[in-house]
Amino acid sequence: MKEKIKMSIKEADRLGVMRRIDKKILTIKKASEELGISERQTKRVRQRYLKEGVKGLISLKRGKESNRKIPEKIRNKVISLLKTKYLGFGATFASEKLKERNKIIVSIETVRKWLIEEELWKPKRKKEQRVYQRRTRRSRFGELLQGDGSPHDWFENGEKYTLLQFVDDATSKTTVARLVLSETTENYLDLLKDHLEKYGRPLGLYVDKHSVFRVNHTELKNGSGITHFGRVMKDLDIELICANSPQAKGRVERKNGVFQDRLVKEMKLRNIKTIEEANVFLPRFLEEINNRFGKEAANPEDAHRRLRTQDDLLKIFAHKDTRKLSKDLTFQHRGITYMIQTKNPNRMRHAIVEILIRKDSPIDVLYDGEKLAYKKWAETIYEQPKMFDRKEMVTYRWSSRKPKKPGKHHPWR
Repeated sequence: MKEKIKMSIKEADRLGVMRRIDKKILTIKKASEELGISERQTKRVRQRYLKEGVKGLISLKRGKESNRKIPEKIRNKVISLLKTKYLGFGATFASEKLKERNKIIVSIETVRKWLIEEELWKPKRKKEQRVYQRRTRRSRFGELLQGDGSPHDWFENGEKYTLLQFVDDATSKTTVARLVLSETTENYLDLLKDHLEKYGRPLGLYVDKHSVFRVNHTELKNGSGITHFGRVMKDLDIELICANSPQAKGRVERKNGVFQDRLVKEMKLRNIKTIEEANVFLPRFLEEINNRFGKEAANPEDAHRRLRTQDDLLKIFAHKDTRKLSKDLTFQHRGITYMIQTKNPNRMRHAIVEILIRKDSPIDVLYDGEKLAYKKWAETIYEQPKMFDRKEMVTYRWSSRKPKKPGKHHPWR
């Protein structure tokens, strides 16, 4: 019984050529052209075939370890690091950190293979997704920013915080980022202020339909139809655009994924546990991420505009309200009575004044754009009702309250 010999496609092609040479259909020169090797190499293959037969065409490396195989000692060291220091790291990021911190150069696919073999990484089957056609990048830096917030367990302690960031559409670079408790108007304004002070005014900002940016309640749209953040953008002459889907602002969404992977691990390696420490580290992290993933703009011109002389950020960012002064030049705001101090009291009676409200700062009162002096006259303190949780309600002794004694001439006595 003849022994079955397994051959690769390349080896089977060589066998066919050798048999055609046997039948004098091909010459050595024509055979070398068909096999894509030199005549000298073809002669060596022919000699092995004539000496050993079909087995002479089988590679001698078959069944042996590759000369390029990574030593077992290095493999064990890498796997030990993947199970301890780099636990939870993806193949790409782990490969980078092994080279950067441990001076061990291992390819991404090799790391991925070892992670799967050790059951440290589970390969995911890609879901069939709806196809979104690509949109051409804006040509200049600062022509369009994409903004978004990413809630995530950034410190891996079970508590979710939010990372706010602005990503430039032309270069995919994160211009500013900040870790905060939640997505609020004040936090987005602080982020915008950081960008304005560093780069100037962009032409546009692309965001989602969060209530910070747009009035979403139908019953409220009959009013002004603009949020406080929207008014700030209008005053600064920055176009605010709301996307219809997350895919529309894909650059910032993909950057959120990069941050959720890499920022978490970088902070873990540096033992960063608080928001304050994270915000101190973020500028350095942004520089590294932008150098790695940033692109060159098609047009080198910067589209940012300088702040104008009338762009008083303290005034523009402040919440605004109006009040009508009473006859004695007083008005109330948040339970406090204020009195205007002026040398012309008769002219100010029943005047409409504008109130600027800023976080952790006293209010400013303006009349025709001029700041007015004022003083607090009275503060109304309202007694708050008692609040109980379920357990307190069970244990509260309602009978412990002293009954009110009726008066001497009460009709029930």
